[in-house]
Amino acid sequence: MGPTTAITISSRRWIVLLFGLLMAAGMVFLSTPTSAHADAPDTPGADQEQTDYYFGGVVTFEGEPVEGVTMSIEGGGFEAETVTNAEGRWRLYVPEKDDYVLTIEEDTLPEGVIVDPEQLPEGTQPIQGTSGSFEVTFGLTNSKILNLFLGEGERVTATQFDRVVALVINGLNFGLLLALASIGVSLIFGTTGLTNFAHAEMVTFGAIVALVFGTFLTWPMWIVIPLVLVFGAAFGWGLDAGLWRPLRRRGLGLVQLMIVSIGLSLALRYTFQFFIGGTSYQLPGAGAAKIRIIGPISLSIIDMASMGISIVVIVAVAFWLVRTRVGKATRAISDNPGLAAASGIDVDGVIRIVWMMSAALAALAGVLWAYFRPGVRWDMGVQILLLIFAAVTLGGLGTAFGALIGSIIVGLLVEISTLWLPPDLKYVGALAVLIIVLLVRPQGILGRKERVG
Repeated sequence: MGPTTAITISSRRWIVLLFGLLMAAGMVFLSTPTSAHADAPDTPGADQEQTDYYFGGVVTFEGEPVEGVTMSIEGGGFEAETVTNAEGRWRLYVPEKDDYVLTIEEDTLPEGVIVDPEQLPEGTQPIQGTSGSFEVTFGLTNSKILNLFLGEGERVTATQFDRVVALVINGLNFGLLLALASIGVSLIFGTTGLTNFAHAEMVTFGAIVALVFGTFLTWPMWIVIPLVLVFGAAFGWGLDAGLWRPLRRRGLGLVQLMIVSIGLSLALRYTFQFFIGGTSYQLPGAGAAKIRIIGPISLSIIDMASMGISIVVIVAVAFWLVRTRVGKATRAISDNPGLAAASGIDVDGVIRIVWMMSAALAALAGVLWAYFRPGVRWDMGVQILLLIFAAVTLGGLGTAFGALIGSIIVGLLVEISTLWLPPDLKYVGALAVLIIVLLVRPQGILGRKERVG
């Protein structure tokens, strides 16, 4: 074979190699989108890291799309923003299903234009003191579509005083519903010495009962609320009869009982998840429009009903503790169980009643918490468990009236702290105050000093 033949074969190899590289480059080029596709700049959400969960919609004014409106999302430590495209469309991807605050930046709207409150989807209302911020949550699917229609109007800008007043009202509302759950924890601790971590699931249980009868079966809520109390009391009776009383009779210590309560909490929590799944559900009337009462104070019918029910029930519990024989026996057992038993009080019978009442109060608190959040979730009770313990400890362990005072303080601190802290950190402020108070007064506000040793 001569030199000419070798050069020819070598040239063919280079030609084949060059042809293969050109083919590969052509395939890569053809596979890259060049038109308005998922990565096109004008596609909603193209500038974000795409996940399986997103909020989206269209912004229109007088039937025409509005371009260049800035939309932002915040919640769970996550923040993102985007801008509406030429068709008025927007999309915001989030890392997981959770509750978020969606804000339409009103500075980017045309002059004299706001979101039209009369054309908002059912159950969606602006956050108090704003006209363009909304609490949003997912339904059964991985996406939530919220179309926003603009209309002429005056933008709402709340003064600092207005914000403080609104937060104080929200704090009172939150503190009252927190008190319903905290009083139950305090009564159980006072009569048995048990720190019940499964109390959070009693809260969730009440919300799920309301969900089944109020949302799934569409029964009126004035019938559902008494049913929640009955089911809650039955749940408490079953827990004491089937678990706690047998364990007490076996002489288990408080540490062992506390560990059992933690295990029970986990078992109940994931049982709830098995039956209702991981999505959030809304109770009837959630997100009702707020009515201006006086000055900056605006409350919805649900808010007023929640506060009214809480006050009535708390007064009834106070009357029961102070005026009835069983209530006095409960206080006697809290003071000295041995002396109470020696004086003829049926300790086990009173404890059974305390468990029923505590579970009923927790169930009612669960319904009110579902409206305050809003939404029913399988793990909603555990979200306020630390605040319940903080309220009980702050007011004084084992004292129902201390739990009430502690709950009001915690509720106010949680809401007012958002003036300085991000919403994701508002619970931290309440826990910090708890630590400071306990450093000064370890027994709590209404607790009694105990001699050690």
